[in-house]
Amino acid sequence: MTESATAQVHGAWDLSEDQLAIRQAVEEGMRKFGLDYWREVDKAGEFPAEFFSFAAAQGWLGIAMPPEHGGAGLGISEAVMMMEAIARGGGLSAASAVHMNVFSTNVVVKHGSDEMRQETLPGVIGGQTRVAFGVSEPDSGLDTSSLRTRAVREGDNWRINGRKVWISTAQVAEKILLLTRSREAEPGRSKADGLTLFFTDLDRDRITVNEIDKTGRAAVDSNELFIDDLVVPDRHRVGEEGRGFKLLLDGLNPERLLVASEAIGIGRAALQQAVDYAKQRTVFDRVIGQNQGVQFPLADSYARLESTWLTVLRGASLYDRGIDCGAEANIAKLLGGEYGFEAADRAMQTLGGYGYAKDYHVERMWREVKLCRIAPVSPELILSYLAEHKLGLPKSY
Repeated sequence: MTESATAQVHGAWDLSEDQLAIRQAVEEGMRKFGLDYWREVDKAGEFPAEFFSFAAAQGWLGIAMPPEHGGAGLGISEAVMMMEAIARGGGLSAASAVHMNVFSTNVVVKHGSDEMRQETLPGVIGGQTRVAFGVSEPDSGLDTSSLRTRAVREGDNWRINGRKVWISTAQVAEKILLLTRSREAEPGRSKADGLTLFFTDLDRDRITVNEIDKTGRAAVDSNELFIDDLVVPDRHRVGEEGRGFKLLLDGLNPERLLVASEAIGIGRAALQQAVDYAKQRTVFDRVIGQNQGVQFPLADSYARLESTWLTVLRGASLYDRGIDCGAEANIAKLLGGEYGFEAADRAMQTLGGYGYAKDYHVERMWREVKLCRIAPVSPELILSYLAEHKLGLPKSY
């Protein structure tokens, strides 16, 4: 793609010079890891350690971290641009390798103690420490407030028992951000009351990690965790006891924005593959890209991805300014997941049989971006949230 075309696709007009420089630097870095690299790590099911180390060396892991701990001190606005470029270059295999380090420790930055930040953030930023995000449970699903993993206070420690599921990077992570129930909610109070967050060691003597065999993103593991008498010092507690869910929102909204940007990046990459193919593939003595039946769905996906990107940027800007961005983050995730997958699906259809072949890479993008529709929150729950919080309709769940 030419430089002018790149500017057209990504709307250079809506970014500052510094933001454009960040995106360009990430794009250049991603060229060191071509599509063949990502196909091979996906095939082998191996964590892309070489890429992770490279990302750490480039300072990508600390883009939104405080400078006093080695970070760049930038915001989620810069992080979404970085993650879009990473996903556009390597798909979800690339994005998920660094995703947890970028977003899950944001709650530690905002609410962790000075001691916790000093002890943990330099390792997270430098790539010596990989992070897992321990929230989802087998029986609670998206109803986070009903989780059953219990933390019981024992003097200066907490004893934790329970299960977690769909925990990414737990095979390789050294730390885990763990949401637990430390007490039952009082009558008349929200079920979210009484949840407590910990940022602690992923102690494999007390946490059994079983990998889940899944459809896509084999390079970045997903797991079920069994936690058996994990003893955690109180200094590993993040923020006030019982307020963990409210504090977690400082991680959840950025996560939705990052996932949306990653879905857009994959959708754009798949779209470009389809465009390149349509310009070259000749059937009935004309390139298929000349046919409106090929043009219209690709152009439609372009328009949808671009409009969603504006929502991502708005949501990130609101978050960075300390303004509520719950609706924007959820809308961005909803549309990013839908349109990113749609673009990959249309790209596969454009390539026909070759789209189904792994040598052409689109099928991996299609498999990976499907996850962005499912997680970390379903389209249906987002619509329920918007109906209640933006339209004023009665709560449905």
